[in-house]
Amino acid sequence: MNTDTLGVSGGKIAYLDCYSGISGDMTLGALLDCGVDLDELKEVLSGMKLPGYRLKATKVSRHGLSGTDLAVEVEQQLSDKHRHLPDIVNLIEQSSLPRTVQEKSIAVFRNLAEAEAAVHGVPVERVHFHEVGAVDALVDIVGSVAALDLLAIDQVFCSPLPLGRGMVRTAHGLLPLPAPAALELLKRRWVPVYGVETELELVTPTGAALATTLAVSFGSPPPMGAVVAVGYGAGKADPGYPNYLRVFLGRNQTADAAYEEPVQVIEVNIDDLNPEIYGYLMEKLLHEGALDVYFSPVQMKKNRPAVKVSVLAPVHKFDLLLQTVFQETSTLGVRVFQGRKIMRPRTVESVETPWGPVRVKVVPSPDGSLPRQFALEYEDCLAIARRTGLPLKEIYRRVEHLFQLRF
Repeated sequence: MNTDTLGVSGGKIAYLDCYSGISGDMTLGALLDCGVDLDELKEVLSGMKLPGYRLKATKVSRHGLSGTDLAVEVEQQLSDKHRHLPDIVNLIEQSSLPRTVQEKSIAVFRNLAEAEAAVHGVPVERVHFHEVGAVDALVDIVGSVAALDLLAIDQVFCSPLPLGRGMVRTAHGLLPLPAPAALELLKRRWVPVYGVETELELVTPTGAALATTLAVSFGSPPPMGAVVAVGYGAGKADPGYPNYLRVFLGRNQTADAAYEEPVQVIEVNIDDLNPEIYGYLMEKLLHEGALDVYFSPVQMKKNRPAVKVSVLAPVHKFDLLLQTVFQETSTLGVRVFQGRKIMRPRTVESVETPWGPVRVKVVPSPDGSLPRQFALEYEDCLAIARRTGLPLKEIYRRVEHLFQLRF
C-alpha cells in the first residue's frame, strides 16, 4: 500500500457489516453487489491459470431484501483436490495477478495455515487445506482481494463478529462451532465477538481469514464523508431472516482524519553480529517492503553492549521480512508485536523547478487553503544536488520557495 499517495482524505474505505456472519462467497458476492464488474473480475482471475471452474453471480431476494448470490461451479475431479500452503503460494506467485493482489491473497492463506497448524498440532507446511484448498475457496479468497483492488479500496473495517454454536462437518469429521481455525484467527487479532442462539456456522475459517488479514480494525463503522455504495452478499443457509454480509463503501472527506493500517513490529537484540552487516540488513528489509527499520544501542544481560533491530512490517509482508531477519542476522529468536500505524492524510503534488519536477508531500488545511505542512521528496532533491553540484540544503531552500509561490 503506497501511503505517499493515499490518505483518508478522498480515499475509499469498505465496512464489512457482518450481522449474519462472514464467509468467502458472501464477501465476494457483496463486493460484486457493490459494483464490481463480473467480466472484469473474471479477466483478473484468469491470470491465476486455474482451470475447471465457472464463476456465477445471481441476483436473489431473501426475506424481502435483494442481494447477490456468488457461486463457484467446479468440476468434480478438481473440487476434491487438497493443497498445502507451498502449492497455493506457488500458484499465486506464478500468476499474472496484480502484485498487491498476490501479496494480500498469500497473506490470507498464510494466516489461515498458521491457524490450522495451531489447532491441529502440525507444521504449517504440512497443513492440508481440504475445503479451503479447493478451487472454489481459492476463487473466493483471491477474488475478494481482487474485487477490493478493482474498487480501489484503501482501507477495510469490520464489525464485531457473531458466533453460532453446535457442530459442523469438515474433512476432519465433526468439529465444534465456531470452527477451531476460525476461532484461532479471531483470538490472534483480538476480534470482538458476541454469541447468537443458532446452530449455524456464521463465521467460516475462510471468512475469518479474510476479515482478520484485511481489516484495519473491528468495531462500529468509521466516519465517512459519504456512503457511495452498499452491497449484499448472500449466504447459503436460511436462518429465518435476510442472511447476507452487508458491505458499504464510503469516501472519507475529512482533512484532519488519520490514516491507519495494521502493522507487525519485529524486534530483536543482537550482540554478536559483524557491524558491517547492519547497513545491508536495513537496505534489504526496506527493499522488501518494510515500512521502517531502525537500530538502537542497548545493554543486554551480563551488561553486554548490543543493537536492538526494529522492523515495522505490513501484515502481508511479515513472513518475508521475518525470514530475512533470520537469514541475515545471528539471532535465534525475535519478539513480535501487533501495532497500528496512524498517519495524517496527505497528497503528493509536483512543483516545477529549473532542474525538473520535484515531488512534495502535502498535508492540506481543513478549509483547503494554504497547506498546513509540506515536505519535499528527499530522493528528488538529492538527484538534483548530485547532478548540479549545488549544496543539498540550497536545493531544499529554492524548491520550498518555488512551492510556496504557488500560494
